[in-house]
Parts: sequence; structure tokens; C-alpha cells
Amino acid sequence: MNVSLLHKDKIALEGVVVQRAECRPAVSENYMRLKKYVHIWFSQQLDKAVTTNYKPVANHSYNLDYEKRKKEEGKRARADKRQVLDMLFSAFEKHQYYNIKDLVDITKQPVIYLKEILRDIGIYNVKGTHKNTWELKPEYRHYQNEEKSD
Repeated sequence: MNVSLLHKDKIALEGVVVQRAECRPAVSENYMRLKKYVHIWFSQQLDKAVTTNYKPVANHSYNLDYEKRKKEEGKRARADKRQVLDMLFSAFEKHQYYNIKDLVDITKQPVIYLKEILRDIGIYNVKGTHKNTWELKPEYRHYQNEEKSD
């Protein structure tokens, strides 16, 4: 066994365990009094602690509202491409940039179908001030043509 000093006051022991030993206290009157005192002290500490009991909730109200709204909306069905294009062009007349979530809310179309259409008519901005938004390709922008003709 090696004894080494780690810091000023700390001693570390290194070695190999050769035998295992079990230690049991000598059951005496002093030991039993100590156990009783610890038990009483511990139970008093628990009594003083303030605990708040919460009853479990099967489903929270906001989850119920969300599920109700989802059922009312139903699954998004693919509309005719021409109708979706009309909705998109009218939306882009109001604002130049939209994120995909807003476009899904406007058109009520599945995300995958909407992205297919947007790839044909729009540009997805990956960088810059309008990061993660869609805008129309230059050939579809009516507002630029109006500005140039003025």
C-alpha cells in the first residue's frame, strides 16, 4: 500500500483489496439510543418540509384545444395547382417574403405539395436578412415591373 500527499492536508491511499470484511456495530444500549435519535430527528425534518402534491391530469386544456382544431381542419387535401398558384400570387402581392408556415396557413395545402410548387415559381432565401423565407422569382414579380415603368 502506498500513501501519498495530494495537497497540504489531503492524504490518498493506494492499494489492492486482498480480503473483504463486513462490519456490524455492536448492538448495545448506546447504539440503540443513537438509532432512535436519528430516526426521530429525520422524521421531524420530514414533517417540517412543505410538500406540494399535484394531481395528475389526463390531458391538458391546451392539448384538447389543439386536437379539436386539428379535427375541425381535417387533413390538408391537394387542390388544383392553378388554384394554389393563384393563392400564392395574391399573397406575394401583399408581401415580398413569406416563411413556409405562413404559406401553408394561407393556402391550406400540404407542405410537400406547396414546396413542389414554390420551387417552380420562387426562390428560397438561405442567408441574409430574409433567411428561411420564400420570394417570387424575378420573372413572376409584378411589383418590379410596375416600379420600372414609373
